[in-house]
Amino acid sequence: MNNPAGESAMRQAVRAFIGSARFAQALTLVAVGLSFSTHAVRVLIGVPGLVAALAGLLVLCAASLVARWRAVEWYGILPLTILVFVAWCTASVIWSTLPALTSITRVGYLLAFTLVGIYIALMRDTIQIVRAFGDVLRMLLGVSLALEVLSGIILDVPIKVLGIQANLTQLGPIQGIFGSRNMLGFVALIALLTFIVEWRTSIVQRPRALASIALAGICLVLSGSPTTWFALGAALVALLALYGLRRASAPTRWRWQIGLLVTGVVVLVAGWLLRMRIIELLDARSEFDVRLDVWRELSRYLNLNPLQGWGWVGPWPDAPPYTWIELATGRPHGSALNAYIDAYFQVGVIGALLFIALLGVALVRAWLLASTRRSVVYVWPALMLVAIAVTSFAESFALVEGGWMLLVVCAVKAARDMSWRDALYAARSPAEPGSPA
Repeated sequence: MNNPAGESAMRQAVRAFIGSARFAQALTLVAVGLSFSTHAVRVLIGVPGLVAALAGLLVLCAASLVARWRAVEWYGILPLTILVFVAWCTASVIWSTLPALTSITRVGYLLAFTLVGIYIALMRDTIQIVRAFGDVLRMLLGVSLALEVLSGIILDVPIKVLGIQANLTQLGPIQGIFGSRNMLGFVALIALLTFIVEWRTSIVQRPRALASIALAGICLVLSGSPTTWFALGAALVALLALYGLRRASAPTRWRWQIGLLVTGVVVLVAGWLLRMRIIELLDARSEFDVRLDVWRELSRYLNLNPLQGWGWVGPWPDAPPYTWIELATGRPHGSALNAYIDAYFQVGVIGALLFIALLGVALVRAWLLASTRRSVVYVWPALMLVAIAVTSFAESFALVEGGWMLLVVCAVKAARDMSWRDALYAARSPAEPGSPA
């Protein structure tokens, strides 16, 4: 016999569970973990397994979002820069050199991580996001270091399936579960900054925070990634600058902002002029030469499609012109080793400018929030975006998977708290009929 009352109660219970804060918290942890461990998932269960896991995550996120739809303030929350950039990447399917189905699949992969980032930003407060990233990155770095100890010290044999090379006894470079030392360095960097914010906001107890900072520092050093040191230096300078700005009086803060902007421009120009000397000091000549070879080959193909690019692909596929570049440089590459050049190559001048606008607008918003809001937690999006912006000069992490998801989260959170559309709406609201004078 059918029991309508029982079925109705069951539906309400399921809806209440899916729409609960605990469910959103669990989904956020899974989303962050999957986004930053795609390499390990891919090599362990294959691309179909990764796609299935991502699809399942999207279904759960959609169900959670529908259940909590009325609790979300949608007006002005999604930055136009994200929408326009993703729309342009989607439109590139029309002129992509890849087969149509492959091109659509790769754009869908970008859209999937975009939606994951938007879900996290919509469902969780900034302090909850910091806590989620801290918990997940602690686990991922801990697992990476444990596997490196197992491979390099206990067994003294490589773990080939994950690409771990048993280099720990030589003090690196190590890569953990992330596929490359540069990716481990990037994850360790954002983890280090996250743990510092956790410590300063008392999200976790002091001993746990200090142990986490030590873990991230060890992974960062052992990764042996020269590109990460540049980003770390920029992030620490940004942290000190924000520390000073937050203590400056409101009437004088804008002068300090202008002074910092001018100083930043001078430092960038000086860094560019002295780039070869800096590279030699950091012993990064081989890294730079690899990137120079890739960029030189890219320039030969950029002139063929400068405006619209070759079509969005994300991680480089095994297809022309990417295989031609690999043959010319003599080694495989998964990206252009520069997010700005990669965006230029894939979606042309327009796409590159849209990506720079997305990152630039998000960074300005997050910086202003971090320097004016009382809570220290507002510093986290600004530091993440500084790390992404600097790392993007030497890696393309910001365009794919966890790096892109992190960029979307920070951009959406910054837009929500400092949106020109929201401010315009608030300014017009009193003038509407029936509104209070």
